[in-house]
Amino acid sequence: MDDALDWQPITEAALWDRILHAEGRMSPQLFRLWEAIRISPVKWEEKTYGSTGGGFWVVAIIGNRAIWFNDIEDGFNCSSYTVTGQLAEYFCNQDELDMTVQNILTIIETGIDSSARCSAPIPGAWRPE
Repeated sequence: MDDALDWQPITEAALWDRILHAEGRMSPQLFRLWEAIRISPVKWEEKTYGSTGGGFWVVAIIGNRAIWFNDIEDGFNCSSYTVTGQLAEYFCNQDELDMTVQNILTIIETGIDSSARCSAPIPGAWRPE
């Protein structure tokens, strides 16, 4: 049986479980940042893959970035946005929330975004080098 056929969007209750577990792993400094940027989870549009599950849950906003949960790939991501309610970028990282918030803190402290970004599949034939 194909796992894709069995996929269901994450429920808000299950998302809260993941958030609460991540909060328990955060340092005091990281938790203070999280408290400043977090929002009540809300679904935002994402035009590439987001329509299948009715959008993706956004859990924090800072500047022009939103932290959101990709329930297709089972991980948190940070993407830019220009219109509230619409993610401008699709990523499929499988990070835990505390790792994603830590990257935001690193950007604030150093100006360097050190997170690896996993993008969606690129259509076309694979060409080995």
